[in-house]
Order: sequence, then structure tokens, then C-alpha cells
Amino acid sequence: NGKCIAERTRLSNRRQLWWGNMPTLSLPLSNLLRNKEHLIPVISNNFVNPDTIFANNQMSLQDIEIYGFDYDYTLAFYSSHLHTLIFNIARDILIDEHRYPEGLKEYDYMPNFVIRGLHYDVQKALLMKIDAFHYIQLGTVYSDFYGKSSHGHTMKQFMDIFSLPEMTLLSCVNDYFMKHNIDYEPVHLYKDVKEAIGDVHVRGIMYRAVEADIEKYICYGEQTHAVLQKLSKNGKKMFLITNSPFDFVDRGMNYIVGKDWRDLFDVVIVQADKPGFFNDRRKPFRRVTDKGVLLWDRIHHLEKGQIYKQGNLYEFLRLTGWRGSKVLYFGDHIYSDLADLTLKHGWRTGAIIPELRKEIKIMNTEEYVHTMTWLQALTGLLEQMQVHRDPASQTVIQQWINEREEMRLQTKDIFNAQFGSLFRTYHNPTYFSRRLSRFADIYMPSLSCLLNYDLQHTFYPRRTPLQHESPIWPEQTSTGAMNIPFQSYRTTTRSK
Repeated sequence: NGKCIAERTRLSNRRQLWWGNMPTLSLPLSNLLRNKEHLIPVISNNFVNPDTIFANNQMSLQDIEIYGFDYDYTLAFYSSHLHTLIFNIARDILIDEHRYPEGLKEYDYMPNFVIRGLHYDVQKALLMKIDAFHYIQLGTVYSDFYGKSSHGHTMKQFMDIFSLPEMTLLSCVNDYFMKHNIDYEPVHLYKDVKEAIGDVHVRGIMYRAVEADIEKYICYGEQTHAVLQKLSKNGKKMFLITNSPFDFVDRGMNYIVGKDWRDLFDVVIVQADKPGFFNDRRKPFRRVTDKGVLLWDRIHHLEKGQIYKQGNLYEFLRLTGWRGSKVLYFGDHIYSDLADLTLKHGWRTGAIIPELRKEIKIMNTEEYVHTMTWLQALTGLLEQMQVHRDPASQTVIQQWINEREEMRLQTKDIFNAQFGSLFRTYHNPTYFSRRLSRFADIYMPSLSCLLNYDLQHTFYPRRTPLQHESPIWPEQTSTGAMNIPFQSYRTTTRSK
């Protein structure tokens, strides 16, 4: 917008004025800055392809024989209408059943207010963003839409994409109570909102709404179908483990893949109750008929074409023999889908991060690249020039410090005005990012990225220099991420 352009022009003019006014500085600093070229990083012209698969650990698809999938936000992607639906229903449950004020109906869902991976202090009713070292990012602690405060103790982390309406509803109710000077217990508020959000799922309200208007809520998954077909034609076994009920999954998969979708999967498990499915040995599998009737017979084999409910991973492993690193499981929830599989069972894991595509597109913009380049330059200048203590030098250095803080805020706001990037808190990785690197061998925006690779491909993590290491390696990005080597991208690039 115009304000942004004006700000960029102001900062650019200020930089030019600083270099032009060097004679007013002390001689040592002035001389150093006149030979400043080695301090200013070269602006990169490499852009990341948002359809890349990124690796945290080396992994070869040649070793993978069995592919497993979650359903929600892995095979099926939802439109923004779904979060609005969940928010509205949960808000009305609070009013109608928990006797919350009618004034809450004035609040609508705000799709760009929160990001996932945030922490919530249950006792102090504060929503915040924490980095990988457990520090809170300044300016990201919200008790309502405007007020900011310090952190508390009892924390809940929101890792699920479905948690976005819950965080927004918590913020709305907090905002209403504070604006109207209503005394309330934050712990009760959290429990009531959590219960209301849960009721939207448990009572089947959301499922019925999506099934009734599937084109409104589910994004058509032509590429999901292509991925499954590709794996099937290459002789790979596939299974589905989801917490959603069969009718809901069946309706969605009929829309995304077609009526023969079950022919692609060797095992289908619904209402699995993850993450309990991965740890609780007590629940046996039950077979479900096409009409949703639960059968009582003992399960001795998991048969292709049948539908199973509940169960547990230990029984799954015993019945299938699918163990270890020949299994790759995809899911969107780092804890519920991936953590136990990595830590306890040795499966390879792939995280589906839909937000990744949007963030990469932002990072590829000229504005972002130039801003980050100058931000790095300022940081380098400050680090090396802080030894100059004379008043003139200190004046310039303080100006750099101020501009650096402005630019750090700008790089945050460009992703999300309240909380910034899902993956970074300024220069540090977020807590979410650290968990992602711990529990996911590979990660990508969607399963469609698999279409860009053959099934013999090996993914290599990039070697990122540690703080005490010099960045001397020529490749500092994931193999294939820069100027993407896919034929279609080359063709497009040449035509341009």
C-alpha cells in the first residue's frame, strides 16, 4: 500500500544520506564505512520453489514400501469457510448452553488474527508466541485484540490447524469481558471454550455441515488423487489412520478421489483417537459396515476394502508387520500424528504444513529479499562498529539500532501483524519450528509436492553453519529448492 511504499522510500533515502554524511563521523569509523562493501551481503537472486519437499533428515523414497496418511489437512484440504463455521457454532454454544453474554454474537471469525503454534497461558488468559529457546517474542502477548502483557505459567500449545478458531474465540471472549469490565476466571473460560469447540466435532455438527455442502468446505483434490495413483502404480502399500468418522471420510474421499477410493488403500482406520492410538494398547479394532454398524467379531487380519474403528498401533504392527523405516506416515499435527511414530516406533514421518506455501511466496518477494538483506547488513555493521565510542559514531550507531528494530517489526508484520511468521521469531526459530525439525523427517505444503519427485529420490538436509562455523559451503539451501530443477519450471523460466 501507499504507506508501505512511503516508508520504504524514507528508509532508502536515509541510507543514502548516511553514506553521504560520513565526513561528520570520527575518522576510524568513517574510513571503515567508506570500504563497507565487504560488510554488505550480496542480494540473493535465488528464490525458493513453494512446491519443494524440505528435509530435516536424509531419507530415500527408494527405502519406503508403505505410505500412511492422516485425512484432515493431509488428504483433504478445507476452505476458510470451515473455520468460520467452527467459530460460529462454538460461540453460539457458549451463549446458549454456558450462559455467556449475548453480546458475543457481535464477534465474527477473523482468519488473519492468529497463527498456529502459539502458546496460551490458561491462568492469565494470555496468547503468545514462543521461540525455540522458550523466550517470548516481544509484541506477541495478547490478552485481547489490543492489550499486551507479560507471560504466566500454565501453558497450552495450539499445534493443530483446527485450533485457529479456538484461539480466536478465546481472544474474542477475553476482549468482550475486558471491554465491559466483567470479572471472570480465566481457567473456567479456557475450559468452556475448549468444551464448546470439542462439541462442534464430537456432536457431529461440523461433519454434517461439511457433508451437506461439500463443495463449499473441501478444496477439490485432483492432485491428491494423482499422488495416490502414482504410489499405487509403483506397487506401494497404503493405509489411512484418521480420527474422523467413516461417513465423513467416505463423503470427502468420494469427492476428492472417486467412489473407488477404498481400492487404493490396504487398510483404513477411522475414529482412531490419536494420539491415544499410538500409546494405548487396550483398545481392539472393530470392523465397521458400509452403513456404519459396528461388528463384534474378533479381528485376526486387517483386510483390504474393509473399514476398521479404534484399535491401537501395537495391534496394527502385529497384524500388518509394517515396522521401522520402510514406513512413511504423513500428517499435519506434529504431536498427534508424528511425534510418537518417530520417538517410539522408528517410522519415517512427513509433515504437511499448508502455511508453508504462503510464507515462501512472501519470502520470494523483492520487498522481503531487500529488507532482509539490509537487515543483515545493519546487524553486521552494528556488530563490528560498536567499538567506536565517540559521540558522532554513537549517534549513527543509535540510528542503525532504531532502524534495525523498525525493520524487524516490518519483517514480522509482513507475515502476520500480530504474531509474524509460523517458523521464526525475528532471528530465532519458533517453538513450532523446532518441534517440526525434531519430529518430521521431511515437510512440505501439500502431498502434491510428491508429484515433482520420482520414487527413487533421496532427500538431503542442507548443512546449516553453526554459530561458530563459517558459512563457506556453496549450497546453503535444500537440494532442488533453488531455481527448481523440475522440467516444467525450467520451461516457464526460459519463456519468461
